[in-house]
Amino acid sequence: MPLRSVLLGVGSHLPERIVTNDELAARVDTSDEWIVARTGIRERHIAGEGEKTSDLAIIASRNALEAAGRSAEDIDLIIIATTTPDLTFPATAARVQAALGVTKGAAFDLQAVCSGFIFALSTADNALARGQAKCALVIGAETFSRIVDWEDRGTCVLFGDGAGAVVLEAQEREDDRGVISAFLRTDGRMHDLLYVDGGPSQTGTTGKVRMVGNAVFRNAVEHISGAMLEACARAGVTLDQVDWFVPHQANQRILDGVARKLSIDVEKVISTVALHGNTSAASVPLALDVAVRDGRIKPGDLVLMEALGGGLTWGAALVRL
Repeated sequence: MPLRSVLLGVGSHLPERIVTNDELAARVDTSDEWIVARTGIRERHIAGEGEKTSDLAIIASRNALEAAGRSAEDIDLIIIATTTPDLTFPATAARVQAALGVTKGAAFDLQAVCSGFIFALSTADNALARGQAKCALVIGAETFSRIVDWEDRGTCVLFGDGAGAVVLEAQEREDDRGVISAFLRTDGRMHDLLYVDGGPSQTGTTGKVRMVGNAVFRNAVEHISGAMLEACARAGVTLDQVDWFVPHQANQRILDGVARKLSIDVEKVISTVALHGNTSAASVPLALDVAVRDGRIKPGDLVLMEALGGGLTWGAALVRL
């Protein structure tokens, strides 16, 4: 029987501090009505002073391990999707590995911005399917507030901090439980649409987020829709066979636009953007955890996850829980 990457458990963690739209309106020229109308976001969680990406990732990982019924001794692969690592190096995954007490296998970071979790999930699936690891932690974790320009109302209202994690285990199975298919894509010709204007090689600074919002919106609806269709085609299923859609929580208008384009019932789309904002690579596992814990997503459900981020990068993954 073939090895399949089975999703055993999911967990998440959010910083305690909540920043509402009204609080932002006191800092920049905006309002709760303006933000909600254009993004659907009402509040976001912001990391506290000294609270690092690894801190969020560690707690989310522990929650995922508990949900999966696994321990640190079982893990032999950790992949963290993040744009906001603790340090330039070593990888934040190495810090998480040590903090969790994982003593075997590999741990590394993956950078695909908001698409990072989908890329990391596919990367882990490939390793497990080839027998290179047995049990993996796949994490999306961000302290995106650290790279936001808080004077730019077009971007500062969008982002929040958080972490989500899943435990994948290689199992020999005759059924289709686990990761069924994935589609990943990058087009570097559009890198100037969404980027950070800093970096150790180019400027020696961290930089701040810059975005051409209208262009990103148009590309998001088009490319996310295409990725979802491709992931389904590779699995030989149709969109109406999918039980739940878990998108990257960038903007409610993007979620609605994709649903309209593909004639998806909005009741099947998990949306947490109002309470979390855009948490970049953390948003998909955060939303997945919310829907699993509130009972909407159940064992056996067919779930399609998707995202688009800077690069531009985009992708989708189909998983049977």
